[in-house]
Amino acid sequence: MQSQLEQLLPSLRRPALCNSVLPALLDSIWRIAQTLRQSHQVTLAGTANAFGDDQLNVDVSAEELVRQALASCPSVVAASSEEEPIERPAGSKGDQPERYTVAFDPLDGSSIIASNWTVGTIVGIWDGASSLRQPPADKQVAAVLGVYGPRTTAFVALRVPGAEPACVEMALGEQGKWQILRPHVRFADPSSTARYFAPANLRAAAESPPYMRLVRHYVDEKYTLRYSGGLVPDVVHALVKGHGIYLSPVTFASGAKLRRLYELCPIALVVECAGGKAVDPASGEEILSQPLESCDDRAGLICGTADEVDFATREMCRPHVAETGAEGPPERRSTEGP
Repeated sequence: MQSQLEQLLPSLRRPALCNSVLPALLDSIWRIAQTLRQSHQVTLAGTANAFGDDQLNVDVSAEELVRQALASCPSVVAASSEEEPIERPAGSKGDQPERYTVAFDPLDGSSIIASNWTVGTIVGIWDGASSLRQPPADKQVAAVLGVYGPRTTAFVALRVPGAEPACVEMALGEQGKWQILRPHVRFADPSSTARYFAPANLRAAAESPPYMRLVRHYVDEKYTLRYSGGLVPDVVHALVKGHGIYLSPVTFASGAKLRRLYELCPIALVVECAGGKAVDPASGEEILSQPLESCDDRAGLICGTADEVDFATREMCRPHVAETGAEGPPERRSTEGP
């Protein structure tokens, strides 16, 4: 596995990333998968994280496993998570030629895990001693999405200065051994006739005419609905199929829930390395364009196939007649283009 990851980067430029940090994180994903398969009862742990969210027993277990993995990595200077959103020392053992900060959501999908639906782990890896007040597009050099479903898979995105961006899909085999399933994960050409949409926070369509227009547009154009309620499986579905649009808008009544550090930035890096786009629906700006001011920065999300994201962003951000509905839905598009 290490040699396969090294091939994605210039020789010897990031040995600690390929030989220590990423293997340790993938090992933690294997261990989380084992824990989930043995955790037949998903219950409240009786504690809450720093944001006030109730923790599940599986949240606590996943957090501990990722922390243990990072403690074995000498190049990891600091780490923070959605369960403990404070950057604190991790596994660093003095001066290292490579220094990384890791930010992670140990188990994304707490609202659907009791139903035995697919959930995931989200990890962002940053150059330096902090992820805050750094340009995400430059300083977040890798991201990992662990996917726990009928199979355990992982998407690893790498965007290191001096190397071409890469996104690979890996599959977990016996005894924790990983193999590369797809060495080049890319969204399909725009001429693809497959069309998928995942409208998160759908209740917001009752408050947002632009969002309602978009949903009606996807229905009118006979897009296929693929929405599970989990950020990781819904984004991964688009990566696997080669097409898709995921939307999670923000309205006055439905505030932003997705945290930029632990969810949006890693997701954005994976999507961009696969040739897609990820933007903030409120501003139209790319998710990775603005530094983080705190561990609790939040935003909405539109991500997926680049042309679909561009279209949805224009619809969400353009002026509209909010109450009368006089504009109607956007014009129908042929299945030959977005």
